[in-house]
Amino acid sequence: MTTTLDPSTQERVDKWLDGNYDADTKSAIKQLVDAGNTTELTDSFYRDLEFGTGGLRGVLGVGSNRMNRYTVGAATQGLCNYINRCADAGNFPGQDDISVAIAHDSRRMSPEFARLVADIFSANGIKVYLFSALRPTPELSFAIRQLGCQSGIVVTASHNPPEYNGYKVYWGDGGQVVAPHDKNIIAEVNKITSIDSIKFEGVPERIHLIDEEIDAPYIERIKSNAVNPDIIKRQADLNIVYTPIHGTGITLVPRALDALGFTNVHIVEQQATPDGNFPTVKSPNPEERAAMQLALDLANELNADLVMATDPDADRVGAGARNHHGEFELLNGNQMASLIIYYLLNAWKDAGKLTGKEFIAKTIVTTDLIDEMCKRYNVSCYNTLTGFKYIAEVIRELEGKEQFIAGGEESYGYLIGDFVRDKDAIASCAMIAELTAYAKDKGQSLFDMLMAMYQENGFYYESLVSLTKKGKSGAEEIQQMMADFRANPPKEIAGSPVVRIDDYKALSRTDAAGNSTAIEAGKMGIESSNVLQFFTEDGTKISARPSGTEPKIKFYVSVREPLASKEAFDETYAQLKAKVQRVTDDLKLS
Repeated sequence: MTTTLDPSTQERVDKWLDGNYDADTKSAIKQLVDAGNTTELTDSFYRDLEFGTGGLRGVLGVGSNRMNRYTVGAATQGLCNYINRCADAGNFPGQDDISVAIAHDSRRMSPEFARLVADIFSANGIKVYLFSALRPTPELSFAIRQLGCQSGIVVTASHNPPEYNGYKVYWGDGGQVVAPHDKNIIAEVNKITSIDSIKFEGVPERIHLIDEEIDAPYIERIKSNAVNPDIIKRQADLNIVYTPIHGTGITLVPRALDALGFTNVHIVEQQATPDGNFPTVKSPNPEERAAMQLALDLANELNADLVMATDPDADRVGAGARNHHGEFELLNGNQMASLIIYYLLNAWKDAGKLTGKEFIAKTIVTTDLIDEMCKRYNVSCYNTLTGFKYIAEVIRELEGKEQFIAGGEESYGYLIGDFVRDKDAIASCAMIAELTAYAKDKGQSLFDMLMAMYQENGFYYESLVSLTKKGKSGAEEIQQMMADFRANPPKEIAGSPVVRIDDYKALSRTDAAGNSTAIEAGKMGIESSNVLQFFTEDGTKISARPSGTEPKIKFYVSVREPLASKEAFDETYAQLKAKVQRVTDDLKLS
C-alpha cells in the first residue's frame, strides 16, 4: 500500500529507510508504510525534535520526531561538537579535562539513553561522570557544580505520560542551557546530517561512575537550608506521608527528611518502586489529584499532618495539608511557592539577614502575590520567562552582587538556596516539612499559615486551563489561536476593561490607549517568546503560552480580593473561583 506524505516528510522517511539505520528501526518504518499509516508517519517524521523550554522531549519510537537512539545520538553529537568548539576557543579557561555529568530517571529507555550519551561523550574525548543508578534531576545540577563540569545531561521527560522520554541539557553553572548556548547547540545538531557522523563507540576509561560522593554533600547542603532546626527537633514526630510516584524521589527524599530529623515518615509502598510504566497512575504528575490519591488515602488512614509527592525526576513536588474543615486539601504551585517564600522572608527578617541586597526570582506566569510580599520586605523580585533555566540565569548574573533567597514557578517547582540551579523537589520536600513543623509548633496547620499569608497580603487565586492539541495539526491549531489573540485582542474580560497587553514575542507592552513601549530584550531571564498577557482594570491577569515541552497551549488566570479574616476564607474563595469561571467562559477556554 502506498502513502501520501508531504515532500519534506517523505524525504525524512526515505532517508531513514535508505540510511545506515539498524534493521529493527527500518522494519518498524516499513510496517507503518505498508499499513498506510500516514498519520503516524507524519507525526514521526514531519520535523526534527527541537530543544524547547526543557530541552529535547518526545514520544518514544522510530522517526526524526521521536525519542530514539538516533535522535538522542544526533543531539549528543551536536552537543559534543559545541563543547569541544568552546574548549578550542578557550571558553573554559583553567580546565585541563573537559567533563560532563549524566543522570537519568525511571522512565522506559532512560538507563539505555544515559549509557548511550555517556558513550558518545567519551568517544568525543570528553570525561564523563555517570550516576550508577537513577537520580533526581536537581542532583544532576548539583553534581555539575560540585565536580566542575562544563555541561551535563539528565535523561527524563519529567511528569509526562509513560510513552514520553526526554533529554535536558545543562551548562557549567548547573542551569539548563539558555541563549546563546541553546541555539548554538541546535545549530550544531542540525549539522549532523548523517548518523555516520555520530561517534557511538564509547571509551570506557573516560566514563566514571558516581553515587555517594555526590549524594552525601548534596544532602548536607539541603540540611543547611533549615532555618529553624530547634523547631524540627521539637516536632520530629511530624506525621508525614510521601510518595515518589514510581520515580527517582525514593532515592533521596526519605534520606533528606531523616537528615533533618523527621522520624515519622511513611512511604506509599504501592508507588515506592521505580517503574517507567507508572502502573498505579494515569499520569505521574503531582499537579493532578489522581496521582496523589494513594498518598491521600494513606494520610487519612494515619491522620497525617502533611502529604507530599514528587514527579518521576523529582524536580516538582505536590503537597497537601488539612484545611480549616479538617479535610486534606492539595495546595497548588502558586500557593506553595508563596508559602515557602513567605516563611523564608519572615525567617530572614527575624534573623536580621535582610540588607536590601537579597532577591527572589519567579516566572511571569507565577502569582503576583510573591511580588507583593517582596515589596513589603524590601526584597527584589525578578520575573523571568517560563522555565527554571531563566531563574538560573538571573542567579548567575547576580552572583556576587545580590543574595538569592528562593525562587519558584506555578508548575510546582521551587528552589531554596543557590547550590542547585534548577527546581529541586528534594530540598523543597525538606522545606515544606519544616514549614509544617513550624506551623504545628504554634498549634496551627500549614493551611492556617496560608490563610494568614492571604490576610496580610491579599487573597490571590490562580487557575490553569490547559488544552492538548496533538500532532502536526494540533501544533498548527495552537499557532492559529495565538495569531487570533494578537489580531483581535479582547477589550474586556469578565466585565473589566483590558488596560494592558504584554506581547513577549514582539517584546512590546501596550496600554489601554494603544500606546506601545518596548519590553527590554536582553534583560535577565527575558527574550522573545510566544507569550501573551492581558491585564484588566480590576487586577485580573491572563497569560497565554504554548508549552515548549508538551503538545499543549496553557492559559494562566489570576484573580485577587482582600481576605478580611480566616472566617471569610470560604466565601472569598468561592467568589474568586466564580470570577475565574467568568474569565474562562468569556475567553471561550472551556
